[in-house]
Amino acid sequence: MVDITSKNFSLRKATAQALVRVGTLETMEAIEQDRVPKGNVFCMAKAAGLFAVKRTSDMIPDCHPLPVEYTDIRYETKDTFIRIEVEVHTVYKTGVEVEAMHAASVVALTMYDMLKPIDKEVSIHEIKLLQKEGGKSSLVPEHSDLKTVLLFCSDAIQDGKKDDQAGLEVIEKLKTYHVSVDDYRICRNDAPEITGILEKYLESKMDLIIILGGTGLGKGDKTPEAVVPYIEKRIPGIEEAMRSYGQQRSPYAMFSRSMAGTCGNSLILVLPGSTRGAAESVAAIFPGVFHFFKSIKKS
Repeated sequence: MVDITSKNFSLRKATAQALVRVGTLETMEAIEQDRVPKGNVFCMAKAAGLFAVKRTSDMIPDCHPLPVEYTDIRYETKDTFIRIEVEVHTVYKTGVEVEAMHAASVVALTMYDMLKPIDKEVSIHEIKLLQKEGGKSSLVPEHSDLKTVLLFCSDAIQDGKKDDQAGLEVIEKLKTYHVSVDDYRICRNDAPEITGILEKYLESKMDLIIILGGTGLGKGDKTPEAVVPYIEKRIPGIEEAMRSYGQQRSPYAMFSRSMAGTCGNSLILVLPGSTRGAAESVAAIFPGVFHFFKSIKKS
């Protein structure tokens, strides 16, 4: 099964369809008038579909078990066709497309089984996904023109005692959201040096300023203190999201002093300097942070 441990919970929806074609109009009349010997076709098929949604992970090997929080099964009849539509909702880390299609398939098969004694021409067609919503793909802009910079505050890297992995990891993750880094610098964890570079970025009206490192509790961790004077509005929700995401994976995340705030139209993010901490912080808040730039344009 695909590893989804890095994903966030979000509202996800999917709608799928299947078509059942009966052989005669008489069969359709029997269905609508509840005269099929095996029972009420619509009710029985709906019940089977509800079971199918909840048992999808038992049938499809790579499907993750997930909480199904809403299912609706609808019918539309025309001539000799029954159009089945299944809508499924969940709040989880992965989508419900397969659940919706699996249910539509089982509804159609149940109808086939109930109708075959009276109609040998029943057939199933067009099992397909009609619509899906939710997850990161629905939040990522198709094209991003954000002016983005990355500053890594690390004495060890600056002195050549340690290789840079966290910065490169963040750059690669940003690429998945169609964000390219215009400038990437490494500096010492020194307040005057940090603020000097930050001021230049702000003067250049950068949209997104990401600063790595110096968020711990050590004597040399000075990044938050250096950045705070430039923050006009803190954004607690972003900070809480990063810490909550991290603590679900490591209890030590509660010691991080990650920050988020605005300066003019710039969004400043202060993230941990460890590779894991930086990567998890990006996973926690992207692509949701793009909403900030939509809000700025509207204001």
